[in-house]
Amino acid sequence: MKEKKTKIVLDADVINHFVRGGLLSLLPNIFPEFEFIVLDIVKKELPVLILSTLVKQIKEEKNIKEVVFGQNNIEIKEYFRLTATNGLGLGRGESACMVYCRYHHDVVGSSNTKDITQYCREHNITFLTTNDFLYYAIQRNLLTIKEAEDFITQVRNLGSFPPIVDFNTYTCVKIEDM
Repeated sequence: MKEKKTKIVLDADVINHFVRGGLLSLLPNIFPEFEFIVLDIVKKELPVLILSTLVKQIKEEKNIKEVVFGQNNIEIKEYFRLTATNGLGLGRGESACMVYCRYHHDVVGSSNTKDITQYCREHNITFLTTNDFLYYAIQRNLLTIKEAEDFITQVRNLGSFPPIVDFNTYTCVKIEDM
């Protein structure tokens, strides 16, 4: 039997950051041991220019795949609970990513820590932010610290706001723990 490969399920903010920073194609190289997917719900949230870059990446590189969300009733029910305005009222994309990862035992790729942290901790879901991806790119000699800092500056100048961090002291989850 073929062993299931863990997936990193990308939310719109991480896609947005890596497209704006010109490094979308780098993402799958940071973690070649994982599959990268984008849920159809997340894809619908992306601005046209970001979406066109993502679609090109999916078609040409084939290292990021699109997956249809909501293949079973338990996922759909949980998704509606999270997105309901009288419930948690979370965004559609991050909710879909978290629910998918909860029931498929995968990793969320989102920098929206305000909305995802509590749910991910409650359900033992690993999540990676833009800065986590950059940190691992540095650790795996795919980027220098200067390149990561320049990336953050470029993305912030284009209207997205990943936090500015000191990558010399930055820490996150160990790869072995995922």
